[in-house]
Amino acid sequence: MEQKPFDPDGVGVDNGTYFGLPFDPETAELVLISAPWDVTVSYGAGAAYAPDAVIEASTQLDFYDPLAPGAWRRGIATADVDYSLQETSQRLRVDASRVIDHLEGGGCLEDDYVVRKVRRVNEGCVAMNANIETQAARWLDAGKVVGLVGGDHSTPYGLIRALGARHAAFGILHIDAHCDLRDAYEGFEFSHASIMFNVLRDVPQVSRIAQVAVRDFSEAEAALAASSERIATFDDLTLAAAEFRGETWDAQCRRIVDSLPAEVYVSFDIDGLSFDNCPHTGTPVCGGLSFNKAVYLVDTLVRSGRRIIGFDVVEVCPASDDRIDAITGARILWKLCGQTLKSNEKPNNE
Repeated sequence: MEQKPFDPDGVGVDNGTYFGLPFDPETAELVLISAPWDVTVSYGAGAAYAPDAVIEASTQLDFYDPLAPGAWRRGIATADVDYSLQETSQRLRVDASRVIDHLEGGGCLEDDYVVRKVRRVNEGCVAMNANIETQAARWLDAGKVVGLVGGDHSTPYGLIRALGARHAAFGILHIDAHCDLRDAYEGFEFSHASIMFNVLRDVPQVSRIAQVAVRDFSEAEAALAASSERIATFDDLTLAAAEFRGETWDAQCRRIVDSLPAEVYVSFDIDGLSFDNCPHTGTPVCGGLSFNKAVYLVDTLVRSGRRIIGFDVVEVCPASDDRIDAITGARILWKLCGQTLKSNEKPNNE
């Protein structure tokens, strides 16, 4: 069948790309890589299936975005999905689940039953990180902006490492229900609950992490956040209290953005939203941002003149009988793509 010319106002095209867009990675400004991986999730699994679900849901949205009109025309392309990651994730998830069950049953990490399982999981996560870093480096070196669709929240580590090798300093806008500051949670060094701990440890180019809407974290995480000059915490309860006292969301967004440097990576865990937006995410938590509040925050970041150098959308867990998680993930992804391209606009004379 002959391919019809792409019609942005027509029926969504199921062509295996995010949003059904016709762009090639070699010519697009923004390249999306996928990480179908959820080995270390502590509660509900399923995020490994998010890339395919988000691709499917994304063909149902319309392309006009009043916050970044026409930005998509500069090219949003889908890199080939490496499904070997998903296959490895499924295999290692069995080991990780047994470790978690053992610990929840009162066992410890030194028990012979789990030592080898933990080692296999950690080795697999190292390989996944290397895979994502290699994918990201390829497109970054080709002059592209790179976004990542997870997968659980461990998956952006390789992309952030790749950016660290190419930028002198940048910040992270981290929208999440959790701080993700745990050291080797449940024995897994590259746990979904350890991503920001690992970034602080391994990527010195990250000068500040602004954590927004966090509301479920340990005493050790709270102590680390309070003691580190590289972390600015805007926890959910404090944000709500300020709103109850009359501070507008606009003013709060400007405070958050003011804590960040000129170049910013956006790490968007879908559970940063209220869980009516993501009822099946792996670890849902009461509270959180509305969809519009989250979008307004990212828009405030871009209107401030800061540049988004990369981003991720993670912890989307599709369900066979409920599409809301994938629908939300697709629309957050769309907004991030548009805002990222808008923040990277070049003056007309360049």
